[in-house]
Amino acid sequence: MGYRVVVAGATGNVGREMLNILDEREFPVDEIVALASRKSLGTEISFGDKTLKTKDLDTFDFTGWDIALFAVGSDATKIYAPKAAAAGCVVIDNSSLYRYDPDVPLIVPEVNPDAITGYSKRNIIANPNCSTAQMVVALKPIHDRARIKRIVVATYQSVSGAGKEGIDELWDQTKGLYVPGQEVAAKKFTKQIAFNVIPHIDVFLDSGETKEEWKMVAETKKILDPKVKVTATCVRVPVFVGHSEAINIETEEFLDWQEAQDILREAPGVMLIDKREPGGYITPIESVGEYATFVSRVRQDSTIDNGLSLWCVSDNLRKGAALNAVQIAELLGSRCLKKG
Repeated sequence: MGYRVVVAGATGNVGREMLNILDEREFPVDEIVALASRKSLGTEISFGDKTLKTKDLDTFDFTGWDIALFAVGSDATKIYAPKAAAAGCVVIDNSSLYRYDPDVPLIVPEVNPDAITGYSKRNIIANPNCSTAQMVVALKPIHDRARIKRIVVATYQSVSGAGKEGIDELWDQTKGLYVPGQEVAAKKFTKQIAFNVIPHIDVFLDSGETKEEWKMVAETKKILDPKVKVTATCVRVPVFVGHSEAINIETEEFLDWQEAQDILREAPGVMLIDKREPGGYITPIESVGEYATFVSRVRQDSTIDNGLSLWCVSDNLRKGAALNAVQIAELLGSRCLKKG
């Protein structure tokens, strides 16, 4: 006995990962359907040893389906998520549309699983921003032990966070730089991304922050603790997959770096790789295809009384998006829904 599952946006990077992870984790599926826009209708995609043909999201009837994983962006979600929810299908949404709605839980299962019960207000659950998800997984066990007062984070975010267009632009620009006369101008990004870094993700706000930076602040407060102070600088880097973060925290109680290592070593969802030697740390390319949030470079910050710094890396298409959505579905099934 299992669930009837919908994956909306199944032809995109995150949608395909959702299907892969549902299969890898042996999620109890009785029936599954892949939905896409009309222009992708009939596209064949893999689900384990099966091949699915996409159906039309616009005409699909969600009645009788249990869970819908949405990876279609905010505009389409605004149209179709309420229809699915009204039909009794619980929506797990990867867009930013519902993350800040007080009636919609924003869930990272390792961090705030008890919030899952709030899904019944709207029949919708929000998946957080990719950079937020990995950070709160790494910081939750430290917060439980020593209470985090302030977080300063700088992100190094891969181009896959900007979708297929971002991946293509990095690839094309890199090739073009080696062939005179075939240089590729910036289109998806505001400046050349190949061999460069861009301190600008999403739109600028009146405060001087970008929307991506604002998201990290607002989402961390909602998921981890509304009292924690957060400031972020979000940077796009020429990496295909895998987000990295340099995180500095100030805690209420003193926590030495060795105890912090011990705590992180046992924390759910965290993999500590931290040897104080060349290569004794994780880099984004090593995180690709992995489930874990990796932590390295744990050390004391001697400039304040109760400070720590650390390095955090994760596959943004997995923990930052598809994996977290599937983990929410698993949590929903174990706590709230009946099979079959």
